[in-house]
Amino acid sequence: MKKLFTQESIISLRRIFPILFVLIVVPLFSYLFWLIYPSKDLEVLVIDKTVPNDRYQEHQSIFWALEHLKFRNSAGEFYDKERDYIGFYPDTSSSFGTFKDFTQLSEKEIVKKANELDVLFYTDTYGVFENDFIKMDPDELSKKIYGGLNRGDINLLREAASQKKTIIAEFNTMASPTPLGIRTEFENLMGIKWTGWIGRYFDQMDTTINKNIPKWFISQYLEQHEGNWVSPGPGIVFVHENGTVEVFTNGVDYFGETPKIRTQKINKHGFKLPEVVPYPDWFDVVLIERDYQVISYYDIDPSDLGNEKLREMGLPRFFPAAVVRDEGKGQYYYFSGDFSDLGTQMGSAHFQGLPSLWRGFHILSNFNDRQSFYWNYYYPLLSQVLEKTYRKQDRN
Repeated sequence: MKKLFTQESIISLRRIFPILFVLIVVPLFSYLFWLIYPSKDLEVLVIDKTVPNDRYQEHQSIFWALEHLKFRNSAGEFYDKERDYIGFYPDTSSSFGTFKDFTQLSEKEIVKKANELDVLFYTDTYGVFENDFIKMDPDELSKKIYGGLNRGDINLLREAASQKKTIIAEFNTMASPTPLGIRTEFENLMGIKWTGWIGRYFDQMDTTINKNIPKWFISQYLEQHEGNWVSPGPGIVFVHENGTVEVFTNGVDYFGETPKIRTQKINKHGFKLPEVVPYPDWFDVVLIERDYQVISYYDIDPSDLGNEKLREMGLPRFFPAAVVRDEGKGQYYYFSGDFSDLGTQMGSAHFQGLPSLWRGFHILSNFNDRQSFYWNYYYPLLSQVLEKTYRKQDRN
C-alpha cells in the first residue's frame, strides 16, 4: 500500500507549518479574541473641519482607535469615520461640499447636546480652501470655503465644560482662521494661551533641493533677514501670526536634527509612553495655567545661540506637547501638534494586539515614517486617554 505521506512531504509540511501558523492561526485567534472582548459605551463627538477628500486624514486615526478599543456610540454602533463627525463633508458639487455645525442650535439644544456627550474632541478646525479642490498659483491667496472655530463651537465648549465633560483639542484649534475674539474665549475656557508661534521641522533647508518649503516663508525670511538665507541641511522653521519668521539651523542653533517629544517615565497621571520620540511635523507653542499637568513636552535641544533666539522670540526652553487638567469626572487635554494627521490607509481594526504588532514593524527613531509616530506615541496616548475617560464616567 502506497504511503499517504512520504518522508519528503513530511519535511516540507514541517517547513511550511510555521508560515501557515503565522499567516492563518495567529490572525484567526487575534480576530476571535477581539470579537469576544466586551464593547464599551462612550459618546464621543469629533469636530473636523479640514476634510478636503475622502481620506479623512485628520480624524481617521481617532476612529480606528475607537473601533479597535470597541467603544460604541449611544446607538450601540461603532464610530464611522465618514459620517460620525461634525465639520466639512466634501462632494463633487460646485460648492465642493457641505458643512454641519452648531451655529443654528438654541441654548436648550446646546445643553442637550453637551449632556449626551462623554468626550468633545476638536481634532482640526483649520478648514478647507479653494486650492484644496482646484489648481491655483501657489503664490495666489486661496479663498476659505469653511473653517475656524465659530460661535456654535464655543457655546458647546462652554456647556461641555460646565458639565465637567472630557474635552480634547489639538494643534490649530485656536489659530488661523479662527477670529481673535473666538480664540480668546477658547483660551479662557481651556486655560491655555497660544503664543502666536507655530513651528515645523524640514530635513533640508536648501531651496534648490527641497521644494516643500513654502514660497511665502522664503520671501518673508529674506525680507526680514537682509536677503540672507540659512545654511543647507536640517532646520526648524518658526512662524508667528504677525508675519515674523525665524529658522533654527541644525548644529548651529540646535542639536539632534528633529524636535523631540519627551515624557517622564514616572508621571503624575500614569501615562505609559516612550521617553523620547522624534517629531517632524507642525506644532504650536502654548502657555498653560498652573493646574495643568505636562504629560509630554517638546525639546529642540537649543545651543547657547538658540537659547538666545528663543528668549528674543519670547519662548521658553521647553514647549508643552501634551497636557491634562482634571475637571471633576472630566479632564481637559491639549495636544500641541498635528498628532492625528495620518493619510495612509490603516486597514481593519478587528484584531487584538495589532497596535503592538505595528509598533514592532515601525521603528521609533524613523521620523520619516508617519505611522511610526502614530503607533509608538499617539495611539498609546489616545488609547490611555479614552480608557481613563471611560473609567471616570458615572455609569450608574
